[in-house]
Amino acid sequence: METTQQADQQHTAERRRRELLEAADRVVLRDGPQASMNAIAAEAGITKPILYRHFGDKGGLYRALAVRHTDALLDSLRAALDAASDRRERVEATLDTYLAAIEARPQVYRFLMHPAEDAQQSEQGFDVGRHSAPLLRRLGEELAKVIEERVDLGPGGEELARVWGHGIVGMMYAAGDWWLGERPCSRAQLVHSLADLLWGRLAAAGDRVGGPAF
Repeated sequence: METTQQADQQHTAERRRRELLEAADRVVLRDGPQASMNAIAAEAGITKPILYRHFGDKGGLYRALAVRHTDALLDSLRAALDAASDRRERVEATLDTYLAAIEARPQVYRFLMHPAEDAQQSEQGFDVGRHSAPLLRRLGEELAKVIEERVDLGPGGEELARVWGHGIVGMMYAAGDWWLGERPCSRAQLVHSLADLLWGRLAAAGDRVGGPAF
């Protein structure tokens, strides 16, 4: 009986946490980097101390939102990488998936990757850059695993896959950030140009024997 009660309490807590994250998403979509704990609490119909009870501080809320959105992005990137098409098309589809995600929800992207422009509006002690670095590292490590599983890079391939994984994520982040702000070209043009930049050794490398193709 006690176990059932504990399970019910955990389920209720998880559901409430999801509801609070959905409320936070709505505020972030509206306010971007300026989203405040006060606004999120108001959207959720609770007081800020209750919000703190669930997430600790804005950093805790940020990390929860980052995991939520990074998990969804990684699922989309893996689907693009595993599509039934040739390697060049999958490279372009993967780049396009990332750019489409930040284009579709620019306010969420800016909240996750940029500090509030007005420091007085951001919670004291909250540094978005300090929290966004682990997000980029996670994306880099996940992409490195995919490359290592699918591409035969020869001796030292695992180390090279990590270099490529983090390098590609860094390229996508920097190029995507610039493109989202200035829109100097179409998304398709940017995808094609970035794929050209990547294509050298990747085009020449063979697939892993017995492993998934890339």
